[in-house]
Amino acid sequence: MRGPHNLWRLIRTGATFERTGAMKVALEAMEAPPRLRALARVLGWPFKWLGYAGDPALPPITRAITALGPAYIKFGQVLSTRPDVVGVELSNQLRVLQDKLPPFPRDVAIRVVEAELGRPLSDILSEFSEPVAAASIAQVHRARTAATGEEVAVKVLRPGIERAFRRDIDAFHFAAGLIELMSPASRRLRPSDVISHFEGVVMGELDLRLECSSASEFADKTARDSGFQVPKPHWALSSRRVMTLGWAEGIPLGDVEAIRAAGHDCTALAERVLQLFLSHALRDGFFHADMHQGNLKVAANGDLIAYDFGIMGQIDEYTRRVYAEILIGFIRKDYRRVAEVHFEAGYVPADRDIDEFARALRAVGEPIFGMDASQISMARLLSYLFEVTERFGMQTRTELILLQRTMVVVEGVARSLDPHINIWQVARPVVEAYIRENVGPQAVVRDMLRTARVLGRFGPRLPGLVENLLSERARPQSPGGPSAFGQMTAPFLAGIVVALAAFGIASLF
Repeated sequence: MRGPHNLWRLIRTGATFERTGAMKVALEAMEAPPRLRALARVLGWPFKWLGYAGDPALPPITRAITALGPAYIKFGQVLSTRPDVVGVELSNQLRVLQDKLPPFPRDVAIRVVEAELGRPLSDILSEFSEPVAAASIAQVHRARTAATGEEVAVKVLRPGIERAFRRDIDAFHFAAGLIELMSPASRRLRPSDVISHFEGVVMGELDLRLECSSASEFADKTARDSGFQVPKPHWALSSRRVMTLGWAEGIPLGDVEAIRAAGHDCTALAERVLQLFLSHALRDGFFHADMHQGNLKVAANGDLIAYDFGIMGQIDEYTRRVYAEILIGFIRKDYRRVAEVHFEAGYVPADRDIDEFARALRAVGEPIFGMDASQISMARLLSYLFEVTERFGMQTRTELILLQRTMVVVEGVARSLDPHINIWQVARPVVEAYIRENVGPQAVVRDMLRTARVLGRFGPRLPGLVENLLSERARPQSPGGPSAFGQMTAPFLAGIVVALAAFGIASLF
């Protein structure tokens, strides 16, 4: 399906932006150079009549994005959290993409619920409201269970959403291929891999059984987090296209004026949003990867309530340690160590100069260290970071896309609550606590104990492996070199020896 027919879809995308007036607004908001603005208008104007009209009642950007479909809306949701990049006015316009999109009829939602759960609605729910929130993939109804009378939130997928997403992602794949073909320099950014990653994330979001599982796991992992709530799912009232959670009553986090009027401390909330995200990412390696204002509420007691668990991020323990060391290096202004971590993790090619990279990182960190968010131009910072990645041949790490994207979103949410927040100061206690527990002698002992347990499971097989290896070594080797068995087992046994020796050393602590 990723053929040239997608060129038509891309042309209509540009034409829609031109027809709705979104092209001019977007280029001005992003402070695009005059030449680029002129070129975009010249190329877009002849195809203007091919674009979707959209809803004339909406502002230009929102009008264009909603007309183009759900995948574009997802991108707009990310931009809505970054007024420092796209401007306050445009950010406010995009905020409606979070949970205020046009809903589909209640009757259609009822038919979906009955078909998915296999029973009449009256047997399942005693109340079922009109839609209370509608986003790109699904909408939510406030309801009450017939069996217990508990108040719940019922999430129902939009009709035809799977086909719409596949169409958009198909066009994105085609665009990524064109970019790689026409601009070889862009290949280090791995646009095709990025789109594939996005596809995997989104298609998983279209199965609400997986979201139920994520909600359940997230609730278990964060049960002891002070000031944080996660509604638990009702498995018996959930399926592939319907999900039921406990109702979460609170003020949407995007309504800052209402939060202040209710007497909540916006500065404390901003700090908690950032620290909770870092804690979940570092401590658990499992975090909410769609933490925009539309998916967060403030309870009457001041707790943060998270919901919509369709996109969750997961990172392994090694990556968490790398991420923490990079953060703590910036916090402590140890740019040399930050550079070393990048090289050790393979994020920067080994043939680049580590001292030059450290100086480039200093140019990133020093201008913003100690400043509050209102003094930092995130647009200029991101521009310079892009230059650094290009200069040092850094490739996009698809395993870190969700982490990096969520960090950008969460920082934008924190800024909306407290424009003067100092992200380094807020992050420091969380990162330092993780470093103390996971990098150092205690972590070495814990890792060695874990290694010993793994080796214990293989213990009965070790004598046979050693005997086979020695027998293989005793045979004459062909001119081609060691056998495949020898190539396979030698590193394995060498690793065992090193691990056992390290375990013996670690046991002395």
